Amino acid sequence: MKLVSILVAGILFGAGLVVSGMTDPARVIGFLDFTGDWDPALPFVMAGAVTVFGLGQLILRKRKIRLFSTDLPDTASMPISGRRVFGSVIFGIGWGLGGFCPGPALANLSRLSGQALVFVPLMLVGIVLAQRLLGMDR
Repeated sequence: MKLVSILVAGILFGAGLVVSGMTDPARVIGFLDFTGDWDPALPFVMAGAVTVFGLGQLILRKRKIRLFSTDLPDTASMPISGRRVFGSVIFGIGWGLGGFCPGPALANLSRLSGQALVFVPLMLVGIVLAQRLLGMDR
């Protein structure tokens, strides 16, 4: 049942990316292009996603619901560290340069997009390098 739920969540996430147009790297690059043809769609998509996630977390915490006998994470025990800030900066730089983050990149990989065929392997190399060289495995 847990795997079915994960599959359904992944399909819903992918469908949301496709419907919102966020699988198109030009949309992300357009948002970052303040001097050219600026596209303001990205913050609205993000706001919608954060709102749905936040409401879901609020409902689960208030009702003390456990999904698959798993406790909800205690965010107070996850302080901001230099490693997390560095990882976020690297993620942002890659996102800005490539126009992809992992979700849309994988969605584009499924349709054999040339950009995704280059981006995803390089993303995997970056993950392995971060784990081995910087100890960023958590």
